[in-house]
Amino acid sequence: MSIYVDVSAAVHQRAGLGRYAESLARALVAAYPGRFTLFYNRERGVKPLAGLERVPAHTVSLGYKPWRMLVWLGQLSRVGFDRHLPDVQLFHATEHLLPPLRDVPTVLTVHDLVFRHLPDHHKPLNRWYLNLAMPLYCRRATHVVAVSEHTRRDLISAYSLPSSRITVIYEAPDVRFRPQPAEEIQRVRGRYALPEHFILSHGTLEPRKNYQRLVEAFSWLRREHRSGGQGWRLVISGRKGWLYQPFFRRLEELGLGREVILLGRVPDEDLPALYSAAALFVFPSLYEGFGLPPLEAMACGTPVVCSRSSSLPEVGGEAVRYFSSQSAQEMGRGMEEVLRDEALQAEMRERGFEQARRFSWEWAAEETMGVYEAVIQGW
Repeated sequence: MSIYVDVSAAVHQRAGLGRYAESLARALVAAYPGRFTLFYNRERGVKPLAGLERVPAHTVSLGYKPWRMLVWLGQLSRVGFDRHLPDVQLFHATEHLLPPLRDVPTVLTVHDLVFRHLPDHHKPLNRWYLNLAMPLYCRRATHVVAVSEHTRRDLISAYSLPSSRITVIYEAPDVRFRPQPAEEIQRVRGRYALPEHFILSHGTLEPRKNYQRLVEAFSWLRREHRSGGQGWRLVISGRKGWLYQPFFRRLEELGLGREVILLGRVPDEDLPALYSAAALFVFPSLYEGFGLPPLEAMACGTPVVCSRSSSLPEVGGEAVRYFSSQSAQEMGRGMEEVLRDEALQAEMRERGFEQARRFSWEWAAEETMGVYEAVIQGW
């Protein structure tokens, strides 16, 4: 019998969800060899996770959307998918998609309920699906893992889930996120033609990330404080998501085409050096279930200024400078405060290292395994 871990989001490189699934799977397999089977939806071009090729795997061969609809319809009709998962002891759905299983205990990780809090920031079809499917998945899961205390409270409020069915297990930065040597930083500077002095933000281009207000804050910094802000550039890394057209319109209106550098998707192997090269990391998000990029930046020794919304104070603790996600001016002032004070930067680096050390995938794997064992025992 084997514990199945769904790594579909990882093999499909789905940003934060993929990072979570891959990091957890690697930590579990390393700590408990022989206990796991990896599960994923295998479309054309999808490859197994590097280094985990020898771990047993079971796949389905459907497109992402057909598989998503099939799972939901299976839950609605109570058609069990047990026969598609041979020798399964427990199934862990690491993204918001729980296959209907009749005689198998399940664990569902819930990352956020952003579709409820910011409905206009989702595509209509995706919002419709999540509003119908998520309550069902949460009720049908044997146990739910929430990635933050904020998400746990959301689940209780939205779906009246008993707190006994929810365990909070934090994410963590990968071990590769640490201060990088000068030669690695120089390599990444050359690869992306990075300026000498820049402010960094990282995440998918979508409304929830609040990049429109970030460029307004950056414009304020340059306009109101020319001596402190004029020489800086803003670098944003992350692939295009959805509903990003207003961001590009605002960027053009502000005349910041040359001062804001859009890198697109940056491979994981380049991210530590990108963080390390930045003078400051800014995370303006309106809502996060956890919020991994600020933690990655802190682990690399980069001072962080961050929105105080949702779960982010849980992640940043006392190590970051917070601002209102609704105020471009407050965001700009937060950036200015750190940029002009070298002593504050040094203090924030040390606090950031300390805060990042409080999170570990080894601990997350141990806590997750504890959930598995309790669920199996109680089944």
